[in-house]
Amino acid sequence: MKVPFVNYSLQYNNLKEEIDSAIRRILESGDLILRQDVEDFEKNLADSVGVKHAVALNSGTDALFFSLKVLGIGQGDEVITVSHTFVASISAIVQTGAAPVLVDVGEDYLMNMDLVEKAITDLPAGRQEKLKAIIPVHLNGRMCNMERLTEIAKKYNLAIVEDSTQALGAELNGRRAGSIGHTGCFSFYPAKILGCFGDGGALTTNNNDIARKAKLFRDHGQLTKTSIECFGWNSRLDNIQAAVLNIKMKYLPEWIKRRKEIAKEYSRGLESVSGVRLPAAEGVFQNYVIKAEKRDELLEFLKDRGVETLIKDPVPTHWQKGLNLSHFNLPVSERLAKEVISLPMYPELTQEQVQYVISQVKEFYPPPFNGGKK
Repeated sequence: MKVPFVNYSLQYNNLKEEIDSAIRRILESGDLILRQDVEDFEKNLADSVGVKHAVALNSGTDALFFSLKVLGIGQGDEVITVSHTFVASISAIVQTGAAPVLVDVGEDYLMNMDLVEKAITDLPAGRQEKLKAIIPVHLNGRMCNMERLTEIAKKYNLAIVEDSTQALGAELNGRRAGSIGHTGCFSFYPAKILGCFGDGGALTTNNNDIARKAKLFRDHGQLTKTSIECFGWNSRLDNIQAAVLNIKMKYLPEWIKRRKEIAKEYSRGLESVSGVRLPAAEGVFQNYVIKAEKRDELLEFLKDRGVETLIKDPVPTHWQKGLNLSHFNLPVSERLAKEVISLPMYPELTQEQVQYVISQVKEFYPPPFNGGKK
C-alpha cells in the first residue's frame, strides 16, 4: 500500500468543480489583485480566529516580519523565540535588524515558559532594555501556554507575536490561536491545515492601527494608487488564492474533526508500542509527531513499505552553520531533532491507510518495544 505524507491532488479533485468555477470567474472578470475575494477571505479568517482584522499577505513569513516592523522593532532590539521551529520564526527577527534570543522547548515541543522568564532575568540590565517582544510558536496544531506568557509579557512590557502558522483553529481556554497576542501570523502553504495552491499568509489583530499599517506595508505603502504614505513591500495575496481559500474554509471544521479522528486512531493503535512516545491528545493536528527509538531506521523501514514520513529538522535550527546561533544551549531541542518523526496526516486519509501505517510501525518494533504484541 502507498500512503503519501500529503495528497494535494486528491483534495483538489474532491473540490474540483467549486475551485475550477471560482478560478474561471476570476480570470474572465480580470479581478486578479486585492479584489473582492481577498476582502471576503480577510473577513472569513478574522471571524474564524475571533479578531477584528485579518490582513492577507503572500506568506506566513511576511506576517511575522510585518508584525515586528509594525511594532517598531528594529536594529539593536532583541526578540525571544525558540529554535524548534521552521527557520522563518527566527529569520523574521533577523531581517528587522533585531537579534533573536532563543529559549528551549518542553517535551511537548512548545516554548518552555519557565525558561522564557529566566532568559529575561538573566540578561544584563542594558540588554533587558533592548528586549521588545516574544514570538511563541504554536507547533503541530497545539498552542503554547498563553496565559502564562501573557503574564510574563505584561510584567516585562513585551509585545507578543503569535506564530500560529501550524495552529489555525486551535483553542486554549476558549480563545483561538492568533487572537491573544498583539498579532497572530498564519501560513497557507499547501501542506497547512488550510492551504492554497502556492504561497499565502495572513496577519490577524484586534488593533486598528496595526491592521492599517500592515495593509500599507503589503502594497508598497500605497493608501490609494496615487497616495503613498511610506515605503513598503510587495506582499499581496492574489485573488485566485483567496478564492481557493474561501472555498476550502467552508470545509475547515470538518477537516479538523477528521484530523482529530485520525490522531485518535494512531494513538489507540500505537499506545502499546514502547518504542514510540505519542503526542498529547489535544490540538488540531497540523502534524502527528511521535518520538521514536531508532528514528532514522524507522523512516527507512516505512519508506520501503510505502509509507511516506517527514523528519523536518534533523539538524537543530540553531546548529545550522550559516545562522551563527550555535552559542545557544538548548538540550531538549537538540535531542528532539534526533527523535521526532511525523506520520501522514491529512483529512483524506482512509481508515485502511491509517491502519496500515499503524501496522507497519508496530512491525518495525518487535517485542518488547510493542508490549509483547506483534
